[in-house]
Amino acid sequence: MPLVFSGMVQAQSGKKIKANTQKWSAFNREVAYQDDVIYLNAEENDGILWLNDYIFSNGIIELDIKGKDERGRSFVGIAFHGYDNDNFDGIYFRPFNFKSPERNSHSVQYISMPDNDWSALRKEFPGKYENNISKAPEPDQWFHAKIVVDYPRVKVYVNGAQKATLEVEQMSDQKEGKLGLWVGNGSDGWFKNIEVKSK
Repeated sequence: MPLVFSGMVQAQSGKKIKANTQKWSAFNREVAYQDDVIYLNAEENDGILWLNDYIFSNGIIELDIKGKDERGRSFVGIAFHGYDNDNFDGIYFRPFNFKSPERNSHSVQYISMPDNDWSALRKEFPGKYENNISKAPEPDQWFHAKIVVDYPRVKVYVNGAQKATLEVEQMSDQKEGKLGLWVGNGSDGWFKNIEVKSK
């Protein structure tokens, strides 16, 4: 059965969001929950686990994420300001690039779907919507992500860093929408300690 955050009140008040088995909406993924960890399995194409009955506009999203050190098979992050499964903005990580001297500049990525995926942004604006992580986590270990959204500005902080790892302006005009956990093509992912503070 799909999983769900325990309530909109907790999200609005900035408390940790628990998971139970009632109010998640999963798109293109099977979901498992064990010991406060949410797991999305690997399938072709992107997958999203949406939080039902909650609209996110501006605020702070914090969570712990774990992918794996498998090149091209680990894309993990969040979707926000979502209209539907095809229209949303997102921040995601490529853990297999964290420690790679050749590819670490592609460690964290902003996307605005469907028109501005990673390939379009890299082609049109090389280096603007992705970056490295200065103190890179181990690729197969948990790391903490803090995403600050103040439309149109988005800042990403990793493992308590004082300086933003990535800072961009959103490309969409969607100022609010659904919030969810995101995994990319062929990827699975683990998520825990999710906290949302809305402005």
